[in-house]
Amino acid sequence: MPKLTKRKKTFQEKVDPAKTYTLNECVGLVKECATAKFNETVELALLLGVDPRHADQMVRGAVSLPHGTGKSVRVVVFCKQEAQVKGALEAGAEEVGAEDLVTKVQGGWTDFDAAVASPDMMALVGRLGKVLGPRGLMPSPKAGTVTPDVAQAVKEIKAGKIEFRVDKNANIHVPIGKATFTQEQLEENAVTVIKAILKAKPSACKGTYLKAACMSSTMGPGLKMDPPALVAQVS
Repeated sequence: MPKLTKRKKTFQEKVDPAKTYTLNECVGLVKECATAKFNETVELALLLGVDPRHADQMVRGAVSLPHGTGKSVRVVVFCKQEAQVKGALEAGAEEVGAEDLVTKVQGGWTDFDAAVASPDMMALVGRLGKVLGPRGLMPSPKAGTVTPDVAQAVKEIKAGKIEFRVDKNANIHVPIGKATFTQEQLEENAVTVIKAILKAKPSACKGTYLKAACMSSTMGPGLKMDPPALVAQVS
């Protein structure tokens, strides 16, 4: 039997895996358990009652966190109009380009966290589906990353706008900040994300929409929340 580390013993003392916690309790315990030597990211994991194999049950969108993610986000922009290029660079985009940038990404370069594209570039950017799709980096009109106002999109992403998308197992994982955020900041970010996901409920979804919810830090234990209580709290 493997020996428990000091960290895991501490987690066992603080967290009851059979218990469901309130949002307030979760945030407090996650912060207590985030004892790694780096600033851990706090994440929400939600299990939805949808079948992602059906297009009319896909859950996807974007939301701006009131307190940001605490992470420096690298953004690239696919555009070719001079005004758009200038605006994107002034907004803080790490790299801006047209055919040249598409070719670079086709070659395997994905050293960025988000991608924005102007509508007139999508014929070319569409070729990058196999590269960007699996990494969740493909620009999308629904997420606000395909837009003629690329500068505004870059500003929003840099300020803490995040995308969410249900995976093939009906799960959504989203960051809501860093362990060094205050209790109030993490709670407000969490409520904002949960509200956005609840609002994105597909009309084709029948029965229970939010089936399970969990919060954790990068190196910490997962804390379960009661879905009906959580929905009632954020509604």
